[in-house]
Amino acid sequence: MNPDNQNKQPSSKKNTFVKTGIVGVVAGLLGGGIAYAGLSQMNNADTTNAPQTAVVQPTKSSKSNANNSQMTNAFNDVKGSVVSVINLKRQSARSSSSDSDSDLFGSLFGDSNGSSSSSSSNKKSSLETYSEGSGVIYMKSNGKGYIVTNNHVVSGSDAIQVVLSNGKKVTAKKVGSDAETDLAVLTIDSKYVTQTAQFGSSKNLQPGEQVIAVGSPLGSEYATSVTQGIISAKNRTISVPDENGNASTQATVIQTDAAINPGNSGGPLVNMQGQVIGINSMKLSQSTDGTAVEGMGFAIPSDEVVSIINQLVKKGKIERPQLGIKVVSVNELTDYGRRKLDLPASVKSGVYVASVSSNGSAAKGGMKARDIITKIDGKEVNDVVSLHTILYSHKIGETIHVQVLRNGKSQDLSITLKK
Repeated sequence: MNPDNQNKQPSSKKNTFVKTGIVGVVAGLLGGGIAYAGLSQMNNADTTNAPQTAVVQPTKSSKSNANNSQMTNAFNDVKGSVVSVINLKRQSARSSSSDSDSDLFGSLFGDSNGSSSSSSSNKKSSLETYSEGSGVIYMKSNGKGYIVTNNHVVSGSDAIQVVLSNGKKVTAKKVGSDAETDLAVLTIDSKYVTQTAQFGSSKNLQPGEQVIAVGSPLGSEYATSVTQGIISAKNRTISVPDENGNASTQATVIQTDAAINPGNSGGPLVNMQGQVIGINSMKLSQSTDGTAVEGMGFAIPSDEVVSIINQLVKKGKIERPQLGIKVVSVNELTDYGRRKLDLPASVKSGVYVASVSSNGSAAKGGMKARDIITKIDGKEVNDVVSLHTILYSHKIGETIHVQVLRNGKSQDLSITLKK
């Protein structure tokens, strides 16, 4: 769903332990050949015996233009601040992770026993473009220009370049990023900043309100492209995929029908006043059953963007409460997985706890491996997505009440959250 112009190669790793689903982004160029053929036939038509017609005076364009529209003015307020963001990677071989059953659960919620990231080859190689997205310069301070973009645009980069609205390419540095909200902050030298965008509040948006999306669809070749649409919905809850394409958490986003294409990720969604009210992040182009979808783009609301980027600038990361466990959604397990974990047939949903870190908040609250989390603070926990969503609504230091199923019996735990 992420509309960035990536050249990622899909992983061939298979896991028969967990059922997974992949929703593809389908793009197509339709009608070009037909239009060209029709034009060729028209050009090749025999005009030898065409009848004579009366002389017609040539049409002239008016010397005066209509006043710029409000949306044109809004575009002018941000166009100099919108940039293309290039993710550069070294094309050296990287070691792959093992294909053991323990990888099924992943390292979630701050588990200190999670596997380390794979190391790259020491052999030097040239940097090459891995993906391209968009960004917007929102602040100029202390000799730096600050850019907000999507985390998935710059994730895994060995270097980052920014293409300014005037075409100049400069080096950027990552200040911080947050995978959960899909936001990242970059900096460039302030001498390159000619315009900064202003944030407006996303709180009072209304469906039907006109907006424009600005960015680099299909990469920097089409930099600073602008599309127009409306707010389709102001509070749409969607599942957010992780780097493997699996749902990780839920987010409340703005839905718009303004055209958002690969490469628009990280660009601004702008209101009629020329204010940034969202950061374009995703699009839906195909449903899970294969139905083609048009005009369904999503943007991170500006109020959340401002909160996150202020924390990233201050700390370089977002601190969230962690449980210190490895988990898997019960409803994602195959029959083989259920038998291996010895799950009762009556258990249809919830989150299975595969392991508990000895120094994590879950362990201190009495949680054990093989527990099945069913509720937190009275709210149903059906899968990992709902667990993430409920957990991240709390702050570090708060106490939550967790209901687990242990050996077929329900138990209540009180867990004080740690970072």
